[in-house]
Amino acid sequence: MSELTRIPAPDGVAAAAQYSQVVMGTGRFVAIAGQLALDEQGEPVGESDPAAQARQVFENLRRCLAAAGATFDDVVKLTYFVTDMAHMPAIRAARAEHISDDRLPAASAVQVAGLVRPEFLLEVEAFAVVAE
Repeated sequence: MSELTRIPAPDGVAAAAQYSQVVMGTGRFVAIAGQLALDEQGEPVGESDPAAQARQVFENLRRCLAAAGATFDDVVKLTYFVTDMAHMPAIRAARAEHISDDRLPAASAVQVAGLVRPEFLLEVEAFAVVAE
């Protein structure tokens, strides 16, 4: 696990409730491509169900991080692409199963008109820093 410093609110910047404003560390940089709600066979999971999709996406992120020798503790940034901001509570709930509130990464949430296929409601990408 890398040594990361999280700064919830730098001087002059309002604190955010659901993410850290700044996360920094030293080590090996890992980029995880945007993950969709696909199972191990590449089949969609949870059509029209943002909670089921979010759980699958975070499981896929966990597996990708593990392949790089990382965990969610090493994540410095998450980017959420959602077709409807109303899905964010379900995404936060899935995130909470993997990341504790005292280790929140920096984050961005972007509402998009659509994703690669119409059944997908969200996509999440991650950046991590792993100790060498």
